[in-house]
Amino acid sequence: MTPPKKLFIKTYGCQMNVYDSERMAEALGGQGYVTTDTQDDADLILLNTCHIREKASEKVFSELGRLKLLKDERPNLKIGVAGCVAQAEGDEILRRAPVVDLVVGPQSYHRLPAMEAAVQAGARALDTDFPAEDKFEELKARPKAARGPVAFLTVQEGCDKFCAFCVVPYTRGAEVSRPADRILTEARGLVEAGVREITLLGQNVNAYHGHPGGLAGLIDDLAKVDGLERIRYTTSHPNDMDEALIVAHGTQPKLMPYLHLPVQSGSDRILKAMNRKHTADQYVDLIARIRAARPDILLSSDFIVGFPTETEAEFQQTLDLIRTIGFGMSYTFKYSTRPGTPAAEKPQLPDDVTTDRLHRLQSLITKQQRSVQESMVGRDVSVLFEKAGRMPGQVIGKSDYLHAVHVPAPVQMIGYVRRVRITTSGPNSLGGELI
Repeated sequence: MTPPKKLFIKTYGCQMNVYDSERMAEALGGQGYVTTDTQDDADLILLNTCHIREKASEKVFSELGRLKLLKDERPNLKIGVAGCVAQAEGDEILRRAPVVDLVVGPQSYHRLPAMEAAVQAGARALDTDFPAEDKFEELKARPKAARGPVAFLTVQEGCDKFCAFCVVPYTRGAEVSRPADRILTEARGLVEAGVREITLLGQNVNAYHGHPGGLAGLIDDLAKVDGLERIRYTTSHPNDMDEALIVAHGTQPKLMPYLHLPVQSGSDRILKAMNRKHTADQYVDLIARIRAARPDILLSSDFIVGFPTETEAEFQQTLDLIRTIGFGMSYTFKYSTRPGTPAAEKPQLPDDVTTDRLHRLQSLITKQQRSVQESMVGRDVSVLFEKAGRMPGQVIGKSDYLHAVHVPAPVQMIGYVRRVRITTSGPNSLGGELI
């Protein structure tokens, strides 16, 4: 019997890339591949790349330089680059890195089996098209092998917003929503395999329009799936938060009380320069409406400091907005130029200025995060246990507010939702005990 070929995938970036990596592994399963956790025994190595941050392509080329040494030792090893860097720089990757056998963009990975076959026949393969066919429909049904209790499920891809700092519209294409019936079929398969919580993914997930009721309508239908206990979604745009979705946060018990809603800046002038198409006051008003529907909701956001021409006074407006709203956590970034985006052509701020602002921003966010976590002590929350802890007799899961919680309990609890009383708060997690 021929032993299976081994596939190693290194995933960079967002949750959508995690989902894409799973689907690429499934697509190659039909070619006789099984996944491995180490590069050393892999027959095919795929780098599933992200193009959001500065120097993304340089990091990929550095990794390919390391992989060249591995391929020198094992000439039959095949190497591929997938994802957004592949989409943006496919020809350049093949030119600069002879070690690469295939390059595939994020909209074409359903074609991986044919590309892999071409590579095995001695060719180099490149596919960075935006194909007319639906890649999700072209892929085989997801296997029913046992899975962990949480999973990602892409429902929407692409972006039509064209924020001045972002490459996503160029690497992922225009906004496209998957039909609701296909999402529901995939969700049922995930639940049959052991999943209890699904996070719906999209570059602008709340722009989803594959259901007559939008994202709120899809969530209501998913909530009817027997065995699915929790629903989340990310990432959202403030301009796509419609009233039905706001109401759903207060009326749909399976929709968790956590929302990631990026704002990026508290300055109206900077927001306009970013092409965000909303003001700081509009964002504050939106948060008030969401909290009216679900008063205990935990909020997180994204912030960029040092956007071209940002003044100290405008940075202070961002700090003021954070103090006004109060976030349970947030992701913070120094502005980094992305070639081909409008903001890349503008004069850049000195690095020491942006670094100083980032540190001050992170200090405020960290203070708010710790305050929220400390306020959880003494409260009862629901926790979905996902894995064993480092300590014997300990399991770890996520609360309904997305806090990591570790609890003394047997590993048999994994996959179950249980009520937990929070007893301690640490820097990045909570401790509790079963009720």
